[in-house]
Amino acid sequence: MSKLFHNDDSKDSKTLFDSWAFTKINYTLFCIGVLLIILGYFIMAFGEVNSFQSLTLAPIILFIGYIILIPAALIAKKGIIKKN
Repeated sequence: MSKLFHNDDSKDSKTLFDSWAFTKINYTLFCIGVLLIILGYFIMAFGEVNSFQSLTLAPIILFIGYIILIPAALIAKKGIIKKN
């Protein structure tokens, strides 16, 4: 069966959160990405039509959120990002 349904008598079975794929790093990167996306849309909405804010700054922030941080949060593994 699934790892969700484990036998308590088995010594090598892990609990649900021990076998969970995402770590604190994954959730942190995902939250930062979502916050950058929200910030990018706010900057774009409150900037003037032909301003640096709307045409350059907001798309760069959205790009970092959508193309860099969200995928990094999905593929980051514990051994790849080392803690100091």
